Amino acid sequence: MTTAASVEDITAESMRAARRAIEYYFEDEATDGLPVVPPIQEFVDEFLATTRRDPDEVISSQEHLHRTLTVRQAAINAVMAGCKPEYFPVLLTAIEALDGAPSWRGGLLQSTTGQAQLILVNGPVRNQLGFNYQQGVYGPGFRPNATIGRAVRMIIMNVFGIRPGELDQGCQGSSSRYTFCIAENEEDSPWEPFHVEKGLSPEESAVSTTFARGLLHVEQRHSQEPRTILSSIGDTMAYGGGVDPGHGLEVHPPGNGGGIAVIGPEHANLIAAKGWSKKDAKECLWEVYGRTVGELRRAGKPWGLDGRPDDEFIRFGRSPDAINIIVAGGYNCGISSVIMGAGLTTKAIPSS
Repeated sequence: MTTAASVEDITAESMRAARRAIEYYFEDEATDGLPVVPPIQEFVDEFLATTRRDPDEVISSQEHLHRTLTVRQAAINAVMAGCKPEYFPVLLTAIEALDGAPSWRGGLLQSTTGQAQLILVNGPVRNQLGFNYQQGVYGPGFRPNATIGRAVRMIIMNVFGIRPGELDQGCQGSSSRYTFCIAENEEDSPWEPFHVEKGLSPEESAVSTTFARGLLHVEQRHSQEPRTILSSIGDTMAYGGGVDPGHGLEVHPPGNGGGIAVIGPEHANLIAAKGWSKKDAKECLWEVYGRTVGELRRAGKPWGLDGRPDDEFIRFGRSPDAINIIVAGGYNCGISSVIMGAGLTTKAIPSS
């Protein structure tokens, strides 16, 4: 990407022109509420040069809206979101992974819940492009995390026309809709990376995606026992607000009867030090991932529970394998988190 040699080369007049361009996109309602980079042809071409794909190739669609997404349109929105050209293959892979999910094609981009789209990055590309996977992994300050996730939302708004108050029916939405892109902390994890668990090699880079409602933090600073740590995480996964009686027990959100536990490296290594594998951790989470009949009744969600005793435990997960474990974040905090989302779709990033 062409840039000025130094800040002294940027004149006041060029800044005024840039501001006028930025204001134009606000007036044109082509932003997510934040300033965008004007997508002049030169910038778009830099992105298109990073892929061998035809700029007019359709890579995604919302068939019920009769709208499609081309490689060129993805590049335009990547420029606007502030991506660098070298991020573009990651974005294209994320879009293709999302496009293959029933939630994407089934109209859930317009859901009343207002889900975000989680993007998880694995493999060498994390360090090559400077993704954050350690301290403050969900937060601001890192361009790849911020702009790739933002580009997905810009595409949803600008290409598919799904905007709040129009086609977007989200009642409250989520701040994660600005961007929800993280990378896994493979270096500090005691277990195999997520993409390796899904059948790829450690040398490959990959993107995993899903629809997610948001996240809940889990503080457990007072125990080093795996079962205690995992019980705190599993109990959070089964929070009452995530149960939708309209879907029934067998289709409890996340839709595949699983959940996503993002375990901090401190917790993960305490668990692994006691000889627990990732499989062991999933089985422990599954045991506590649910609520009693009495708790469901008190939450006003007693569907299909007539005649069953209050102390009967209803598991929300279909099996331990339906639970996803990711290791991300920093040390010295005793904190993990739970993402309320369905199973992730994993796709390798093509080599250049």
